[in-house]
Amino acid sequence: FTPSTLLSGRGGLHMCQIVLCLVTFVLGLFRGGSSHTYWNYAMFTWAFCPIMTLIITIIEMFKLDILLILCMDWADFTTGMAMSSSLMTVSVAIFYANFYACLKCLYGLIVSVFAIVCAVLYVLEVVKDKLLDRKKGSYLAALPGFWKVLEAFVSCMIFISLSGYRDKIALILCVIAYAIPFPILPLIIATNILKKLKKCLPFNLDRFVFIFLVISVILYIFAAIMYPIFMFKNNPRPHDCPPSYCIWAIQFMVAFLTYVNLILFTLDLIFTLLGICGFKRT
Repeated sequence: FTPSTLLSGRGGLHMCQIVLCLVTFVLGLFRGGSSHTYWNYAMFTWAFCPIMTLIITIIEMFKLDILLILCMDWADFTTGMAMSSSLMTVSVAIFYANFYACLKCLYGLIVSVFAIVCAVLYVLEVVKDKLLDRKKGSYLAALPGFWKVLEAFVSCMIFISLSGYRDKIALILCVIAYAIPFPILPLIIATNILKKLKKCLPFNLDRFVFIFLVISVILYIFAAIMYPIFMFKNNPRPHDCPPSYCIWAIQFMVAFLTYVNLILFTLDLIFTLLGICGFKRT
């Protein structure tokens, strides 16, 4: 048991992250409930990130990470979680300010400021780990693992932005195309983190990932073609569509993110085929 861990620069940064995220969560909660999926995602982020940071802090304080080294790369996991939390908090800070902050919305501005501070704290941890401490990741904090995190993150953004698809079969098929790769990505990430588990698998994980990437690229090519055609056919941008909030703009963002994920999956497949940038050649 080493309580001095809390007094170190890393421990102090973790305490600030936990406190600021919880304060932001409470402020967002007191603002009032909302059926908007962006608000729900913001609340999830401000709860999930500090909980994971607290778990990491407790494990390091009780030196349990010494035992976890036997089954995983602890430094890679902690840096990767900081990078993932940065991605989540930065995105939340951007769209919360976009949807809920205005010159007349003082409370929304206050929450947005706290959200930005939370994002800055997690970005600072990433800068400290990657640039100052020169930590090298083996998977999650390296390009191959974080690339999978980016793919999962963009998929999540697509799901929380989906609307207006229930009465069109082609759009429902697009949603199915988004849904098939999404739950498999966290399983691939978790299996690569837990090296002992990876060795126990009755099949070659790298070969499975290659097949998964091929299928994902095909699914996203289908969605990239079908979604814009059937979503925006006879559905032009309204004249009264404000830049901060508009259903059409959100539907356009789904189309844009579809192409982003198609590019991510395609590059992932190419890097895997060529075995470059740290990707294992299959």
